[in-house]
Amino acid sequence: IFISFGYLLFLQSFLVKSYKVDKGYIYRLIGGSFMLKDIARSVWSNAYAPYSKFKVGVAIKTIDGSIFSGVNVENAAYPEGTCAEAAAIAAMCATGQREIAEVYVIADCKEPVPPCGGCRQKLAEFSKPDVPVTMATISGKEKTTSVRDLLPGSFSNDFFTKI
Repeated sequence: IFISFGYLLFLQSFLVKSYKVDKGYIYRLIGGSFMLKDIARSVWSNAYAPYSKFKVGVAIKTIDGSIFSGVNVENAAYPEGTCAEAAAIAAMCATGQREIAEVYVIADCKEPVPPCGGCRQKLAEFSKPDVPVTMATISGKEKTTSVRDLLPGSFSNDFFTKI
């Protein structure tokens, strides 16, 4: 398939402005090297955290190589906020994707911060137990673990089977 370079630049510009979750996907299509940490870091600053000042950025890769990003979005009615992981998973589901292959979480902390309990369960819902989850700081510290280690004894659909 022949696509002109000008058309790719137009398409990239449109998707980056309108659909940030596709930014990484477009770069992969035109041959750029892309890492989850680059995407998570690039969206991190877009988090809406006026109350806690605690911004989180996430990038998840699905089994087909698609990449989705998310940020935390706080709300004055505190329990109504959205975690970055939940935002990325929702974007993934909106495209019909259902299986996560890798996760990268970044925040501005002294040490890498793990996902909250609810997000651990959400990650477990869409991941195999051995899926790597890298937690990182803006300064560059990283710690990688697995979904299994983040949430041992997770609740799954296996409990819904009738006896």
